[in-house]
Formats: sequence, C-alpha cells, structure tokens
Amino acid sequence: MPKTSARTRTAVVLAALGLAACANAPAAAQQAPDATFDARVARPARDGRAPRVVVDEAHHHFRTAGGRDRAFADLVAADGGRVAPGTAPFSAAALAGVDVLVISDALGHPEMADPAAERSAFTAAECDAARDGVRAGGARVRIADHAPLGAAARALADRFGVGMRNAYAFDATRAHGGRLGTIAFRPDAGLAERPPIVAGRDSSERLRRVVSFTGQSLAGPPQGTAILALSERAVDPIVGFGQAGPHAPCEQARSAAGHAQAVAFGFGRGRVVVLREAAMLPAQGAGPRRAPFGMNVPGLDNRPFALNEVRWLTRAL
Repeated sequence: MPKTSARTRTAVVLAALGLAACANAPAAAQQAPDATFDARVARPARDGRAPRVVVDEAHHHFRTAGGRDRAFADLVAADGGRVAPGTAPFSAAALAGVDVLVISDALGHPEMADPAAERSAFTAAECDAARDGVRAGGARVRIADHAPLGAAARALADRFGVGMRNAYAFDATRAHGGRLGTIAFRPDAGLAERPPIVAGRDSSERLRRVVSFTGQSLAGPPQGTAILALSERAVDPIVGFGQAGPHAPCEQARSAAGHAQAVAFGFGRGRVVVLREAAMLPAQGAGPRRAPFGMNVPGLDNRPFALNEVRWLTRAL
C-alpha cells in the first residue's frame, strides 16, 4: 500500500461456507438474503472516523454486498463502517485508503459447476499486491467457499502462509442440533477463550456459541490463533462441487485434526482473519421454506462474531 496516509490499516482474509459432507444440506442455489434481518447496532464501535470497507466484486463472486452478503454489509455499516463495492483488480492504487477489503467467494469462472471455476480467481500480481499491502498495514477480507472455491482462493491464501483444502469439512463430534452439515463451537469445544474477537468489549459481547455451516478446514501459519478449532475426529472428504451429500465417497476423507475453520494473526503491520466458512456471517433463508441460515439463527453468537472480527481488524477492539 502507498504510504501517503498515516492511518493504521488492517487485514482480513476470510474463507467460507460449504455444503454438508456426507450429510444433507441446503443447496447453494436455494440461499437467499433474509429481508427481515435487523442490522441495527445498539452500541456502534465508531463515533468518529468511519473505516472504509470495500467488498470486492471483480472476481466472479458468489457473494456480494448487495446480494447474499447484504446483512453482513448492513451490519458493518450500522457499526460505523463506510461500505462500498470494489470493481477494480487488486493493485497498490486500487487498495489505497481501504481499511478492510472483503473478498467473498471468488471464482475462476462465473459458473460454479464449470471446471474452470477452480482456476485461480486472482492473478499473481493481484496476490502480490494483497500480500504487500497487508505487510505495510493494509486491509483485506478474504472469503472463499467449499470446492471449487477453495481452489480458486488457494494462490492468494498461499501468500499469507495459509493452507486451504478444496474440500468439505465434517466434524461429527460437534454437529449442531444433530445435523452433520453444521459444526458448533463453544468454549469447551473448539472456541478460543482469550482472543479479543471472542471476548468482545465486555461480557455482553463475549462469544459463547458460534455455528458454522460446514465449509472446509484450513491450516494457519505458526503465529496464528485458532478461533474455531476442529476436533481430533474432524475430516475433509476430498470431493468436487455437487458431490457432498448422503452418498459422498467418505473413504476419500483426510484427517482435519489440528486444523480450524477460523484463525487470526498478525502479518507485518497488518492483521489477518481467515475463515473457511462464510455462511455463518450472512443472514439467509435456505431451502424452499427459507429456514434461518447464518447470523439470523436464534440462540447463536454469529452476529457478535461478525462485529468483533471487523472491530479487531480496524483496531476498534
């Protein structure tokens, strides 16, 4: 990033949602934003300078600020952020002045079922620009989904020392509500206790139960803190797009022990949060009955999780 501004910049790398591995799950095509979601924030983090949050829309995204990620964008705006779409390829000039860049489910081809969707969504020059900007204190949010989105995001993740499997994570020991396509994290089951993202500003913002909707696993760098750690019995069935379901070939599974679905770490002068599951952040209706799916599921702390991570990245936490 150019050094023309004295403002501190931040970095987020998010990676995202998935369908269930070896279990039933809502089809991606049936996900729709929940128009009834209340994005108001009782105690906004910002009462002064508003951080600039740009949602990338230049790489065949499955999620956009005006589409499936609308609730997340509205929540960040209600917390004091200035949210805008990003339509330019990554470069030092394009990223100048950006506090948080959200890259949500980028693809190598507009059609997820096309084999070309697994191509890198980003050029080598774009990956270098993102990495160098973070080292200088820059701001990034990276969201990438299950297969084929893991493959499309891999080149960018490599720049930050993050390993992504182009698969579907599966952790039967922590299935939420008995549904194998979801994973529940609590203080005694994979949810870290000390990081600010979990603690919030006070006890009212502390995370106690966060649920992911499958996704895949990640291996973070040595300096990373696992926010959502998978159990020793977690696995990644290595299957392609559309192959996750009750008849998925689970014999192809690889152990995901020691992996996570969310990690946070510093990178140069910036900060990075990587998630391998993004459905926890939007508020959606899934399936023909539009069942709550994400931040709008009652009884979960996914909403404060979304606020806490952005606040940490912008040094408001």
